[in-house]
Amino acid sequence: MLEVRVAFTIDSLKLGGAERVLLQWASWCRQEGWQVLIVTRQAPQSDAYPLPEGIERVVEPPLPRQLSWLGWFAFPFRVLALRQLLRLHRIDLAVGVTTLPAVKLLLATVGLSTRTVVSERNYPPAKPISLPWRWLRRLTYPLADLHLIQTRETGLWLRENCAVHRQQLLPNSVTWPLPDREPVLEPSEFIAPRQPLILAAGTKAHQKGFDRLMPVFAELGRCDPDLHLALLGLAPGQYHGFDQQRWLRQLLGQDSDLQERLLMPGVSGSMARWYTRATVFVLPSRYEGFPNVLLEAMAAGCACIASDCLTGPADLILHGENGLLLSSQATSDDWGAAIAGLLADPGQCLRLGERAARVRERYDAACLRNEFLEALLRLRHG
Repeated sequence: MLEVRVAFTIDSLKLGGAERVLLQWASWCRQEGWQVLIVTRQAPQSDAYPLPEGIERVVEPPLPRQLSWLGWFAFPFRVLALRQLLRLHRIDLAVGVTTLPAVKLLLATVGLSTRTVVSERNYPPAKPISLPWRWLRRLTYPLADLHLIQTRETGLWLRENCAVHRQQLLPNSVTWPLPDREPVLEPSEFIAPRQPLILAAGTKAHQKGFDRLMPVFAELGRCDPDLHLALLGLAPGQYHGFDQQRWLRQLLGQDSDLQERLLMPGVSGSMARWYTRATVFVLPSRYEGFPNVLLEAMAAGCACIASDCLTGPADLILHGENGLLLSSQATSDDWGAAIAGLLADPGQCLRLGERAARVRERYDAACLRNEFLEALLRLRHG
């Protein structure tokens, strides 16, 4: 068996789509018998996912205190530390996931024989980074041996703005049913049987457009006293210095009954149960890369409504065929009418859900696994 040593670099293994995809790719490599290393900057205390069996995890060594005081100017020392780590483990292939880890990886491997792969996980102009990082991205991205892109729009932007020409389209895969992990949250603990449920999920309230749902739920909830809205994934307390749950409750208003029916139970490791329980799944995002939650909800047979933001949802939903796709400029009234229409038409929900579930074949993990491994092997032999 060919001995391959592959490393994946990312900031942390916190809750998120990029982290889940990285762990899936790492598992695929390990199943091939490769030696797999995951390198993070953050310690395991921030992890949301268990490490797959047989995979080694290392944390970038902390800088000496006198260097850490330099702030951004200590970045070259972090690059050197990563370079030493890759050389120590004799890495053949290295995959940088998300912008900053990818830039650092490309700088760390200059002059080494290590082949490099970059994977952006959002549409870059939708999530701007600071000017120094934009310069570094423009400088380093052409150095990568391959860019794994989720959508053609992202590939076009990278080609035009970062001179990235070595690309391969590799959307996220889906496996159904989703396995449970901790914490397991049972929908029945939060909502009674047969009560209608609007479901949304994500860790970043503003990106996912959860604030857009507050006036919609306020209007629909006053008309239907049984209607609930569940927002999964929002951790209680501060998120980057901002209390997302409190913000959304303030937007909803003072109606105590509506507040009680707005469910924010936090992170759930039992998403399959929530998708199955949902009457309608909604994704009113301002921007996406390739939305895992929408892909999972469709695989579960949910009737889905999504915002036609710059990239992602339109790759999955054909409007009126396997879900509803609303303009990125859709108003609260537009969202309210679309959701109300599905809530009132179980037959339409069933038809959309049955067609949505066909994404299980289109984005089958086994097929995409082969594409991913073959791409890495071509680099290894190149």
